Amino acid sequence: MDGTQERHLPEADSARKSSSVMDRLKCLSDDPRSQLYAPILCWLPRYQREDLSSDVTAGVVVAIMLIPQAMAYALLAGLPPQMGLYASILPLIVYAIFGTSRALGVGPVAIVSLMVSSTLLPMAPAQSAEYVGYAIALSFLSGLMLLGLGLVKAGFFTNFMSHPVIAGFSSAAAIIIAFSQLKNLLGLELERSSFLPKIVWGALQKLHTIHLPTLVIAIGSLALLFGRNKIGAALRRAGVLDDFWADILPKAMPLVLVVASILPVWYFDLAAKGVQIVGHIPQGLPAVTLPPLSLEVAEKLLVGAFLIAIVGFLETVSVARTLASKRRQKIVPDQELIAMGAANIASSFTGGYPVAGSFSRSVVNFSSGAKTQLSGIVAVVFIVLTLLLLTPALYYLPKAALAAIIVVAVSSLVDFHPVVHMWRYMKLDAVSFIGTFLAVLMLGVEEGILFGIALSIVFFLWRTSQMPLVVLGRLGNTMLFRDHRFHEVTTYDNILLLRVDMSLYFANAAHLEDFVLRYVADHPKVQHFVLVCSSVNIVDASALETLESLQSRLKGSGVTMHLAAVKSSILRRMKAVGFFEKLEPGRIFLAAHDAVDALSDASATTTMKPDPVPAAGPARAASEAPAG
Repeated sequence: MDGTQERHLPEADSARKSSSVMDRLKCLSDDPRSQLYAPILCWLPRYQREDLSSDVTAGVVVAIMLIPQAMAYALLAGLPPQMGLYASILPLIVYAIFGTSRALGVGPVAIVSLMVSSTLLPMAPAQSAEYVGYAIALSFLSGLMLLGLGLVKAGFFTNFMSHPVIAGFSSAAAIIIAFSQLKNLLGLELERSSFLPKIVWGALQKLHTIHLPTLVIAIGSLALLFGRNKIGAALRRAGVLDDFWADILPKAMPLVLVVASILPVWYFDLAAKGVQIVGHIPQGLPAVTLPPLSLEVAEKLLVGAFLIAIVGFLETVSVARTLASKRRQKIVPDQELIAMGAANIASSFTGGYPVAGSFSRSVVNFSSGAKTQLSGIVAVVFIVLTLLLLTPALYYLPKAALAAIIVVAVSSLVDFHPVVHMWRYMKLDAVSFIGTFLAVLMLGVEEGILFGIALSIVFFLWRTSQMPLVVLGRLGNTMLFRDHRFHEVTTYDNILLLRVDMSLYFANAAHLEDFVLRYVADHPKVQHFVLVCSSVNIVDASALETLESLQSRLKGSGVTMHLAAVKSSILRRMKAVGFFEKLEPGRIFLAAHDAVDALSDASATTTMKPDPVPAAGPARAASEAPAG
């Protein structure tokens, strides 16, 4: 059936639309063109005309939000405000080509801007030519790292930053960002820093120099932004705005604030009375140039670039996954590495600094109805028009208004609810959150996040080194074997039936060996030790050596070691290194049931009753629930 016939049949038209939707969902996995690392080849040929109005509307709303935010975040990073706009042009276009999220808003973000500042301040004065050059080079380096990780499909490196570490870092960084704006909110002369004690102490010493007109602008700006939803609702109830504009107003409030703050500063000439303003912003588009990068500069920026790349990517992929799940769309993490790497490299070629996916702008883009990445390209058009036509109008924009935009944007990042949940569920994760949070506040941004990563790795090794070892018994007359602590089971005096509920590796193998040797010493009737490996997915070389040593020591004490329920992949590796011969006279059984049938002394059994379990409260811990 050709296209003409299809248009005249409602059933065919419905089938075509349904097929198109499925194509969109399956394209990245099924379409060989996705191997070209350009997902735009998947969605652009299938673009629906009815999606255009939604993408344009979302793009306009995001641009209204992005323009003031981009300038504010550039100032937070210690850079001229136009660099935030420069970083919002080519990266959005590049992400539209290479990215897999339909709603992600790419550009300057608060936490990355803070990390740029903390990385570069020890190297050069803020907003100096050297500082600007370092920021551009930082974007190129972080982009190169992300691109490389994506090309070799090595996104797993980012898994070394656990959720508690990210949550603790984000909350602490948001507090530092908010306090760093005291200078602009109060009109104080403070030295730029990302070290919280220094910021607070400096502000306390200068409180007597608060600039009253700046404070008034700051309070008005914060009230306007924090109350934006209530203002929209009030205007709707009063009949001033219909539902559409009452919904748009809160999203457009940063731009409303820009206009509302510029007018009094210009009319009353408040700049002459001490109100800090943005000043001259170069008119026109940025030139495309090579980033000022040398081997010496790369060595200085290497650690900072890596941390910015990882933190920025984690923020990006977290937002992208959240929004994609709402529409049952796919996010490909390795492709996102490529997309964000290319976006950061593109930013460096147009005088920008490191970018990432913004949570607030992405949510606005999604809720405004964005269907594809075309909405980002629409936002770029408005940013370009701003740089070409409107920069003279931004001359009198007070920095206090931009500082208020930053404070409101990061306020949602401070969240202590996760640590309460973590403390109830797993205290080590809560300690990771608290440790990272305090380290970032007390030591600094880079030092804090490195401390958090190290802490999570140490806790992981400690936790997995204390692996669960479960002594099993037969459940009634069945072929099932369960933990004697939670079930009434039958155990066999001549057999230690032990299940390891974790993979065996260098950090926990000694714990297994110590437990077995102590158990055998305390139970002289034991003649057989059966290691049940149903939950073991990996046995590394160190653990295999420990098993060989344990077998030898048990054999010397008259106990034979056996294995049961071993995964095929592990058996193949054991066979390749001759472990079966070393295990003899021990055997390998298909299941624990087979081992007991072959080895047990039916006359020597013990009925084990489960340990008494405390009365369950309203929220019984998951770890207390009876397990197999």
